[in-house]
Amino acid sequence: MRRMIAAILALALVGLPAAYAVQPDEIMADPAKEARARDLSRELRCMVCQNQSIDDSDAPLARDLRLLVRERIAAGDSNSQVIDFLVARYGEFVLLKPRFERQTLLLWLLTPLALGAGGIALWLQIRRRTRGGANVTPPLTPDEEAKLAELLSDRAKSG
Repeated sequence: MRRMIAAILALALVGLPAAYAVQPDEIMADPAKEARARDLSRELRCMVCQNQSIDDSDAPLARDLRLLVRERIAAGDSNSQVIDFLVARYGEFVLLKPRFERQTLLLWLLTPLALGAGGIALWLQIRRRTRGGANVTPPLTPDEEAKLAELLSDRAKSG
């Protein structure tokens, strides 16, 4: 019974929506601008947490970045201008999803290249096994044949 209650409690906790770190005093009056700010906040990395967006982080720096995003939006900047401003100030690392540029080319292409190389290596290994006749067993030596005949005759007598 306790296990079932624990499982239900765990499922309830997992099913709850994530609690966002955005404080009530940060929220913009205009719902459209607030939605833009939230969308941008989900794309930006918290420099303290490093694996969370500033929208999810409780770190003071994340709060400062959220306020900066809202300030830039209130000033009339477009989404790309806000992102460009933050990248110029903090570098590409501030983006959770880096841009596809020359300096990030290896980052973007390494995974598909590794998967392709692994697929080719697997295909070559399978091809080598089927062509090499690895499944063919060598013939028995005369000693092995005698031993096998003896084992089979002992089994036939006992069975």
